[in-house]
Amino acid sequence: MTPTTTSLPALTHRPHGIEHPYATSADQRVPVTPEAGQSVRLGVVARPDVTAVTCEWQDLSTGATMLLTLAPATASAADAAALAGGDGHLAAAQAAQLEADGGWSVDTPALVAGTRYRYRFLAEATGAEGEGTPRVEPPTPWFDVSAAEWSQEGGDLVLAGAEGSRSRLVPGSVEWLRDADGVWRVRFALRLDPHEHVVGFGERYDAVDQRGSALDAVVFEQYKSQAAHGRTYLPMPFAHVVGGAGWGFHVRTARRTWYDVGASQPDLLVVEAALGGAPHERLEVALYDGAPDQVLRAFGDEVGRAEELPAWVFRLWASGNEWNTQRLVMERMDSHQELDIPVGAVVIEAWSDEEGITIFRDARYEVTPDGAPHGADDFTYPPEGAWPDPRAMIDELHARGIKVILWQIPLQKTEHDLGPDVPQDSQVLADGRAMVASGHAVREADGSAYHNRGWWFPQALMADLSTQEGRDWWTAKRRYLVADLDVDGFKTDGGEHAWGHDLRYADGRRGDEGNNLYPVHYARAFGDLLRAHGKAPVTFSRAGFTGSQAHGLFWAGDEDSTWEAFRHSVTAGITASACGIVYWGWDLAGFSGPVPDGELYVRAAAAATFMPVMQYHSEFNHHRLPLRDRTPWFVAETHDDPAVVDEFRRYAHLRERLVPYLAEQAARTIASDRPLMRGLFFDWPDDSAVWDWPGQFLLGDDLLVHPVTEPGASTWTTYLPAGDWVDAWSGEALAGGTTVERPTPRDIVPVYCRAERWAALAPVFEG
Repeated sequence: MTPTTTSLPALTHRPHGIEHPYATSADQRVPVTPEAGQSVRLGVVARPDVTAVTCEWQDLSTGATMLLTLAPATASAADAAALAGGDGHLAAAQAAQLEADGGWSVDTPALVAGTRYRYRFLAEATGAEGEGTPRVEPPTPWFDVSAAEWSQEGGDLVLAGAEGSRSRLVPGSVEWLRDADGVWRVRFALRLDPHEHVVGFGERYDAVDQRGSALDAVVFEQYKSQAAHGRTYLPMPFAHVVGGAGWGFHVRTARRTWYDVGASQPDLLVVEAALGGAPHERLEVALYDGAPDQVLRAFGDEVGRAEELPAWVFRLWASGNEWNTQRLVMERMDSHQELDIPVGAVVIEAWSDEEGITIFRDARYEVTPDGAPHGADDFTYPPEGAWPDPRAMIDELHARGIKVILWQIPLQKTEHDLGPDVPQDSQVLADGRAMVASGHAVREADGSAYHNRGWWFPQALMADLSTQEGRDWWTAKRRYLVADLDVDGFKTDGGEHAWGHDLRYADGRRGDEGNNLYPVHYARAFGDLLRAHGKAPVTFSRAGFTGSQAHGLFWAGDEDSTWEAFRHSVTAGITASACGIVYWGWDLAGFSGPVPDGELYVRAAAAATFMPVMQYHSEFNHHRLPLRDRTPWFVAETHDDPAVVDEFRRYAHLRERLVPYLAEQAARTIASDRPLMRGLFFDWPDDSAVWDWPGQFLLGDDLLVHPVTEPGASTWTTYLPAGDWVDAWSGEALAGGTTVERPTPRDIVPVYCRAERWAALAPVFEG
């Protein structure tokens, strides 16, 4: 039953709002933790019949009270659509989420250090029909706030590790932000020398060298335009400092951190970290001395490193968000076969009903009211359904040498997203009730189930995967997919939905320190499921944090089909790899927006051939025509450019020949901590020229790759560091320590091989 207007609360105020990391909501206090001398903007969302709102503001040190009058607010998000990445079906959803409809706000007087304040709100609303006297609504509860100050006292900063790096702490720079309740942040400065470059902080799209930048580390679903906004799905509080003897650091926290990397003061790297609010806090920072591979080895010893995955993960991966039937999947794979374009894995995204993501759409089965897992024998598949025989499809794909990856999301839809017509005895609602009743849902501070505050799957329940019990409970419903249907892996999408500092996890953590770890637990859960049935732990994630190194493969997330996004994706691969991510890829040529033209598509495919994961993918377009598939033949048809198919085929076959090298080099990477896709600074840390060529990278020890990322480029200049090299396409011997220029028709990506390995690798480039 729909509640009447007057049955709803007149005013809603949440000091932390929805806890979007980069925007404020209309019902929020801004800032949440004000500093002495600041005023605070207090916001409420009012019921439509509210005509006036006042705030009762009290100074608890004197007892003085004043009334503040609120005014209707406008949206404070300066560019709400840009927060979600602009054009696309998710952008509009986020923009709507940040609207200020019903918002009222007021600014308080400046807060005085050491003083506690409290406040509450009162509202007047229109009277009942025919009455002219406004109705006074009951006041909201009281809310407390005090001003924080930066102080030399408040906790212990522990610098662990290398003696030389510990000396880089700037004396007197350690400060603690504390208010009347506890300590909330710490900041300190590390000295940077003039010639040093700073690389890391997880997967970063905007630059390889972050010196001169200000950034943070918080897991966030930035839908497209990650570089423009400086955000990432896969942050880490870790970085290399390259130059001279070399060093690095790891802030040992899962809470949010911020970095000013010489942006405000060129010779200082200022680190700021959120804390838990105890009266006395403690933060550890590991410092490492040495070259980049030594720093990465020390970091890996702390947080874990990748395990070797089977060679098939290096073959071409193919997917499209709208491949939503068995017929479509097999048609796409038939086309690959007919066109002689080898494919190693198909990622099936739209296989389920997107409710619980456990059952093939149109399957017939009996609902388990208690949410108990189904087995394979519990399902029948009607011949006229979307998936008439999933096991036969998987068997056929396996017979063709194609592995099968199924899409996942760690959310369970509710009536909010499914609509009022969903039957109360449906499996999705039964599963949700069971999740909450058994304690396997992430909870709010009051013990109620958390409902996703994000714009994708809004109001869905979120599985608590922080404990082994919770992970086993969630994956048990998917066990038959591996044990009986023989699925080979899972695309562990969407690990970024935990918003809230005071969420509660079963492992005892609050949201402020548990939210960033969520995608790590998520990938681990599905890796464990696969291992339990004799499969390699092939998970394919876009979100991650410290510890993700040990869990599967990653891709760079949502991006447009543009040259700009291509350049940023190359940067993302280099930076993610510098932080220990071994198996990394991207949606070649982008997955969103109009179908890329032949030049962009072939350039991107050529570059992806020489990256750890090669895959194409396309965005959901509501099944509207024209389709937006990124298959090579559809790109060719869309742009009347038949050469695309031939050029893509040539690279797909080259990729097949490259697989043994990639498998060999992945094993060496895991043993040596020298990234599989690595910036040149790893091998030539003392060569200042490598920083002028940030788009170049080594693939393994022996191949230097320089993707062509500008349209219309007929030649491309590459810097060859010291050593002897061979142009992989012409066989020309070249001396390093200089730049070389070569012709670059669109089907050529510059690749140079170390001379000592050329005899072994030359056959890869033949044919």
